[in-house]
Amino acid sequence: MFGGLGMWEIMLIFLVVLLLFGAKRLPEIGSSLGKGIREFKSSIREIEGELKVPAEPPRVARAPEPPPAREQEGEGSDGEPRRLTTSQ
Repeated sequence: MFGGLGMWEIMLIFLVVLLLFGAKRLPEIGSSLGKGIREFKSSIREIEGELKVPAEPPRVARAPEPPPAREQEGEGSDGEPRRLTTSQ
């Protein structure tokens, strides 16, 4: 998290910050730093949300369906030629 910083380096940095700003200002600095980080993250999420537009499914052009087959004269529904029957 801190890269190559060891325990003593972190304590030295904390001591210098404590001497510069004082014990009363450290909580204020910490809270304002936290608010700034939260605001930064929320703005990044907002920008990412604007950039990422949900992808629409690709539209596939479909060939038009052929019209239903009509029965031609002389053919029955089974495709066999119709026979004329004469009643006697």
